[in-house]
Amino acid sequence: MNENTPPVCSYEGSDYQQSFWDEGGRAYEDAAEAIALKKMLPASGRLMLELGAGAGRNTPRYRNYDRVVLLDYSRTQMEQARDRLGYTDRYIYIAADVYRLPFIENVFDGATMIRTLHHMAEPEQALAQVHKVMAPEGVFILEFANKRNLKSMLRYLLGKQSWSPYTLDPVEFAELNFDFHPKAVRGYLAEVGFEIQKQLTVSHFRMGALKRNVPTKLLAGLDSLLQWTGSFIQVSPSVFTRNRTLKSGEANTGDGLFACPACGAPLPSLGADLTCEQCGRTWPFKDGIYDFRIQDK
Repeated sequence: MNENTPPVCSYEGSDYQQSFWDEGGRAYEDAAEAIALKKMLPASGRLMLELGAGAGRNTPRYRNYDRVVLLDYSRTQMEQARDRLGYTDRYIYIAADVYRLPFIENVFDGATMIRTLHHMAEPEQALAQVHKVMAPEGVFILEFANKRNLKSMLRYLLGKQSWSPYTLDPVEFAELNFDFHPKAVRGYLAEVGFEIQKQLTVSHFRMGALKRNVPTKLLAGLDSLLQWTGSFIQVSPSVFTRNRTLKSGEANTGDGLFACPACGAPLPSLGADLTCEQCGRTWPFKDGIYDFRIQDK
């Protein structure tokens, strides 16, 4: 397996959950995203993969799944998620690289990637990894930051923004922070083998004055009324897509879950440290968290 993967945006040691969500004035965005997820999630599922899980903000929203695998590159984010959600057989905590997912093929019937693609320098490569571990017909819910939103179009029109919101290439507005054109994301998904079933636009009212003066529940309710417009136009800062996994074969529903991210060989079942019989690498399990990061970043 190629060791040279794209750079990773790590939240190691970050208080992101507290500073950005709990105390950052984003109750409206959180509520709007919860509404969108409720509209898109299946009624039931076996095994969910939450990519870019952070401290587990969205994890309780996947209650219809039997088990949830939380994955983030940052071990400290996984520690926060574990402390938030607890030690339980329902949750599996994993520190790993999205570009090197440590799973066997066709194992997840559900996956989400919320506020995570916008850190991907190579989005198609990341999405191809997701497709590989998804079971046929599995549901993948993707959120992405939309470069063609009303604010960026207005700023561009007034000459206050150098980059065009209309070109298909991503814009990197800060290091490893990307906004994407909706048409480009649709192309990425189709290229790796996903079929879009539904699109929702989210966070239409992401303005400080509105969030300060309009009750969160009302603002989120108004957002919900507009989310359906994502099926034909996407001009909000955030876009959600529900995607069907197109592939042949059958779902892996046995006891196996992990594959070595270095060589791709299957690993032993859940338990203590996992040693790959093919390449000899050992992947540690400590304090309830598996660590599959290859430390060459």
